[in-house]
Amino acid sequence: MTDSHHYRIAPRRVSFDWRDTPLHWIPDEPTATHVINVLHLLLPAGERWFVKVFKEALPLVRDERLLADVKGFMGQESTHSVQHSYVLTHLATQGLDTGPYLRRVDFLFDVLLGEKPPFGMPVSEREWLRFRLSVIAAVEQFTAVLGDWALREDGLDHAGPDPVMLDLLRWHGAEEVEHRSVAFDMYQHCGGDDPGRYARRLLGMAVTAPWLMYLWSTGAAYLIRHDPRLAGRMRYTLRAHNRAVGKALLPTWRELGAAVPRYFRRSYHPSQEGSLRRAVDYLATSPAARAAAGAMGRAAIS
Repeated sequence: MTDSHHYRIAPRRVSFDWRDTPLHWIPDEPTATHVINVLHLLLPAGERWFVKVFKEALPLVRDERLLADVKGFMGQESTHSVQHSYVLTHLATQGLDTGPYLRRVDFLFDVLLGEKPPFGMPVSEREWLRFRLSVIAAVEQFTAVLGDWALREDGLDHAGPDPVMLDLLRWHGAEEVEHRSVAFDMYQHCGGDDPGRYARRLLGMAVTAPWLMYLWSTGAAYLIRHDPRLAGRMRYTLRAHNRAVGKALLPTWRELGAAVPRYFRRSYHPSQEGSLRRAVDYLATSPAARAAAGAMGRAAIS
């Protein structure tokens, strides 16, 4: 199979057992642990929002192959949201209350990016939907880059992480690479004509990139500040973050930043991101994905 091969995108009904996962699932690396844990803060609400916006846009889709891809994307994103929300429950049982931060995230997706423009902004319903689709496409650019990083780098393996959390990250990362083009294609299909469509694509990224940086830094700071094992003894700092980057426990700033100018190219398409082969190979070996496939097979036989 080549990266250009088109195949069916479908959700995998995975599950994870968090009972033995420690709070610091990367041993002796609280900063790297909590920078990655920001995923659990953002994704349950964020990916529910993706699905909600796509449901609004489904009547606009006139291409049957795109429609099938979008439905597969929605199924995968719904599963991601649920599985990351279970991690939040696990964090709460370990004494880390994420509620106050989650309320900020809910405000972002439910009010600032809700079904209607906030604060009475004079934006048409059609234009507001197109803008939100452009934001989703921009976010998916970063999730594809992060997913490919999680699959490609072995720094986490050398750090002795909790295997269940590592499988969650790589299963999710592999599916992000697998469906990396869908949100972009959905935006291009529903976003009207150029030059307006291209200009709105740039705007979506111009809004998304700084907001993601803000949410990630404040989320990591929140988790470290409220971590009961740290008991207020440390704070999130750029120095500690960069030390984790140096150990290949986090992606480099250059790797993340380079995703933006690539996205700004008129000729850009997300199929250029990552390796579909690497993603599919991991999904074939992921403990959670294999268990889900086995359960589905047994259900089909019975």
